[in-house]
Amino acid sequence: MSILYNKVERGNPRDVSAPKKWYATLKRVRLVREKEMAKLIADETTMDPKEVEMSLSRFQQILIRLLLDSHSVQLGDWGSFYLTCNSAGADTKAEVAAGSIKNLNVRFAPGKELTDALKHATFTPVETLLSPAE
Repeated sequence: MSILYNKVERGNPRDVSAPKKWYATLKRVRLVREKEMAKLIADETTMDPKEVEMSLSRFQQILIRLLLDSHSVQLGDWGSFYLTCNSAGADTKAEVAAGSIKNLNVRFAPGKELTDALKHATFTPVETLLSPAE
């Protein structure tokens, strides 16, 4: 397993006269959809893919309901889902109301297991996969 990345040259938007620099940007190979995820989970368990799909669907509905009821949801060492918001500032406490909230954001805070796994990630530049073999 390796995380793919591209090398991209970018200028500084705050200082257009500054020299451009090179940055690594992650490359997504493809999007894995729910049905394929269910099949992958089913292949490693005794569950049928349809049972996994139903479980994922229920998980999504319950997660949404809990978040909208002001709960955060922790999934063991995997991590936690929670909401944050952006709101308009007000001069006084009395002026802050629900209408001040401009948008909600779903956040995910990785837990120990995922954080530890990320520490051991390896990276491969995409260009090495596209180069002809020597």
